Amino acid sequence: MEEPGRKKYEDVPEDLIASGETDDDQIVNLTLRPRKLDEFTGQSNLRESLDIALRAALKRKEPLEHILFSGPPGLGKTSLAHIVANELNTKIVSTSGPAIERAGDLIGILTNLGHGDVLFIDEIHRLSKVVEEFIYPAMENFQIDFLVDKGPYAKTIKFNLKPFTVIGATTRAGLLSSPLRDRFGMHLHLEFYSEEELTKIIKRSSGLLEIVIEDAAAIEIARRSRGTPRVANRLLRRVRDWVEVKADGKITLEAAKKALEKQGIDHIGLTRIDRRFIEIILKSYNGGPVGLNAVASSLNEEVDTIEDVIEPYLLLAGLLRRTSRGRELTDKAFEYMGHTRRLI
Repeated sequence: MEEPGRKKYEDVPEDLIASGETDDDQIVNLTLRPRKLDEFTGQSNLRESLDIALRAALKRKEPLEHILFSGPPGLGKTSLAHIVANELNTKIVSTSGPAIERAGDLIGILTNLGHGDVLFIDEIHRLSKVVEEFIYPAMENFQIDFLVDKGPYAKTIKFNLKPFTVIGATTRAGLLSSPLRDRFGMHLHLEFYSEEELTKIIKRSSGLLEIVIEDAAAIEIARRSRGTPRVANRLLRRVRDWVEVKADGKITLEAAKKALEKQGIDHIGLTRIDRRFIEIILKSYNGGPVGLNAVASSLNEEVDTIEDVIEPYLLLAGLLRRTSRGRELTDKAFEYMGHTRRLI
């Protein structure tokens, strides 16, 4: 029996979803990013909690509590951090965990923050232990201690900071140390988006990009967007490129399907690397269970890439199970690959 969704995509370019965005993509993302909370689609419970916290902070004229956003990549953690700063009418300073190598790297950032400003730290779980311990008093008491001189002349100077808000974003909340996690007053988790929510996002983005798109085409792109707004906007831009070259510039349902097939995106949003992941577990390990390191070696991908990019959507789509013995394909995955039972 022919394996659905395979032959058509065998010669497509490197995976669209797992690859990094180009500079042009990042610039366009800035133009599509919502600036106010009422412009943000989806995450209704999170938006309500955040709205109440923002209103209360503005009413008391106090800085917002420190916030930790967690969830898979591309769901809007960075956008929400910028929205918070816009709603509070304050400055936002952005950095990332890997970029802060030493405690001294934070001193200049913290001392330049004004009252109520936002410090956004992406991938905060990757902060080093030394930097973590340095930031504790800054988050708790708005003070930092730094050492001057060495040896018998060494002394500690305490520096008072203006009250500010730390917003941390992480795709791996379980890797945060308990002391760091406890210093955040609000823990907000982002879930994958529904097809209806993604359709609204695509229509909004197409309006901002001045693209003519049919409702059916927007729904089709949303269906293949892996529950992720970042992916939805990326696919919309790729379909736009295709219709500008191959069609009359209008995104119809037929044009969207053809453009996405050329990009290697199948009817449920799986890409070439997703299909390779499933195929390896199916054919090499009889559907599992199998350890993640073994699959990563066969796939020639980093374990972090598989855990952060590939697996979340396969779990959401019901194609994969995580068990105590390793990764295992579901019956739905066997059906997707054209098999009704395990291979012998």
